[in-house]
Amino acid sequence: MSKVKRLPRSVYEPELARLQAELVNLQEWVRSEGARVVVVFEGRDAAGKGSTIKRVTEYLNPRVARIVALPVPTDRERTQWYFQRYVEHLPAAGEIVLFDRSWYNRAGVERVMGFCSKQEYTRFLHQCPIFERLLVEDGLLLRKYWFSVSDAEQERRFRSRLADPMRRWKLSPMDMESITRWEDYSRAKDEMFVHTDIPEAPWYVVESEDKRRARINMIAHLLSSIPYRTVEPPDLALPERPPPRATSAHRATCRPTSPTTPRPCSETGAATAPSRRRCG
Repeated sequence: MSKVKRLPRSVYEPELARLQAELVNLQEWVRSEGARVVVVFEGRDAAGKGSTIKRVTEYLNPRVARIVALPVPTDRERTQWYFQRYVEHLPAAGEIVLFDRSWYNRAGVERVMGFCSKQEYTRFLHQCPIFERLLVEDGLLLRKYWFSVSDAEQERRFRSRLADPMRRWKLSPMDMESITRWEDYSRAKDEMFVHTDIPEAPWYVVESEDKRRARINMIAHLLSSIPYRTVEPPDLALPERPPPRATSAHRATCRPTSPTTPRPCSETGAATAPSRRRCG
C-alpha cells in the first residue's frame, strides 16, 4: 500500500487555528444559552480519536468542556443498568462532554472479546436507540463520530508506538488482539451501525488515514452541525491599581545576609550553595 499523503502543515495549521477559534465561539454560545452537547468518539484502535480530542479541547475552558474516558467497570457497576455509569457524566446546562469511548464498548470490544453475554448484547442493540432518542428529545445535542483507518495504517501506528517509549503506554493487550480480530471488529461495527444509525442520532464516519485531515474534517463538521452564533464578550478594562496604604511601609522586605555568589569549599574545591536570604 502506498504511503498516505499528509495534508501539508502550511495548510493544516492555519485551518486548525481558525477552527479552534470557532470552537471557542461555540463554547461561549453553549455557556450563554445553557445548551448541552455530547460528542461520542468511537472507532478503530490507533485511528486518531485521542489526538483529535486533544485539538478540540486545547483552547476550551475545562470547566465547560470535559473529557470522559471511563475505566473498566467495577464489580458494583457490572450489576447496574448498563447505561447507568454513563448517565452520571452527561452534561448539565452550559457544558460540553466528549466521550473518549462510550456506551458503544458493548457493541465493540465487549462483543468481540466475549466480555458480555449474547443476551446483554442483544438488549444493548434494542435499548441504545431508545436511550439516545430520550437524550435528544430532552434537548441534548448528540453527535457520534466513528474514526476509520485501514489495517495497514493501524499496524504502522502500532509499530511506531511500540518503538517509542513516550507513547508505548498507549498499547495494551487489547490493541494486540485487534490485529488478529480485524474481521470480527468489522462485522461488529457493521451490525452496530444497522441498529444505532438513527435519524435522531446518526453516525458520521471520519476517514483517518491522514490524522491531520481527520481532525480538520471532524471539527469542521461538528461546528457546521450546531446552530451556534458568536456571543459578544463583555467589555473588560483593567482598573487603576490603588496607591499603597500607609501600613504598607512596615511590610517585610527581603535582603541578602551575605554575598550570593558560590564559594569554593576549602577542602574539596566544590562550589557551595549561595547563602540564604532572610525576610524580616
